[in-house]
Amino acid sequence: MTDQVIVVDGLTKNFDGFCAVDHISFNVERGKIFGFLGPNGSGKTTTMRMLLGLLEPSDGRALVLGEDITRKANEVRTRLGYMSQRFSLYNDLTVIENLHFYGQVYGLNTHRLNERTRFALEMADLVGRENEMTSNLSGGWRQRLALGAAILHHPDLLFLDEPTAGVDPLSRRAFWDLLYRLAAGGTTIFVTTHYMDEAENCEELAFIHNGHIIARGSPDSIKRSMMRGQVIELNPDDPAQAITLLHQIQRSGEMALEEVALYGAQVHVVALEAEKLMKGIGARLHDQGIDPGRMAVIEPTLEDVFISCVREAETTS
Repeated sequence: MTDQVIVVDGLTKNFDGFCAVDHISFNVERGKIFGFLGPNGSGKTTTMRMLLGLLEPSDGRALVLGEDITRKANEVRTRLGYMSQRFSLYNDLTVIENLHFYGQVYGLNTHRLNERTRFALEMADLVGRENEMTSNLSGGWRQRLALGAAILHHPDLLFLDEPTAGVDPLSRRAFWDLLYRLAAGGTTIFVTTHYMDEAENCEELAFIHNGHIIARGSPDSIKRSMMRGQVIELNPDDPAQAITLLHQIQRSGEMALEEVALYGAQVHVVALEAEKLMKGIGARLHDQGIDPGRMAVIEPTLEDVFISCVREAETTS
């Protein structure tokens, strides 16, 4: 049995002359959590729909669980789980009624349905909430229920499309704990997201931008190999004024600043010669009455790297 559960080679999708996905290639290994990252409109969902056999590619091919998904979509789908970005369960049913409904759709017999329902309830920590109306669940609990429904038939490969969009941070963390447990049990997970902090939880990543793959690898390898420049982190007393001044410096060319971005109450400045520029940046902020606070060159975040990759891709396109 091959270790590659997804093999994508030159996959392309055109819509009326617009190329949504442009000759992308990547592999996903069995038992891994694979993150597919990019902003809205980058081609994430279009790619997933082709891998699910819901869209026919304009060019290229995709093997899913060893089969050409365009030729054997119906056979392969029985071994796939899917959770859409929008909540797709029935609000007018209880938790247990939703699970039983979807289990019957998957064709589970009574014994198997009861067994898998117990597993889903325990996995999602929904024991005791079986008779609660789905409409009364909070966003985080609804996502847990949707995940439970998606894995009732014990799929080999699970597709999650922006599964934590609009969910609070604590619920997002709990949801990812569930994904770790599923992956540890042998389920391969393909997840799309635009949350860069979530990407750190994935074992392998691909960045997509304007339909092109612009980076691939583990989070650590991408940060080591794909970052252009170094990151200076500042803790100014007035982040808004600091950002405004640093953008002015960047536009004027007074200093070679590749990127300036706000991270909460901190400011990240990307530069090719960060160590040499720190003193000058601090001095310019002081001149305008802004205390830069602690300044240090730090390891880049995935968001820093993604922005760097996007800039590089746009420069060379």
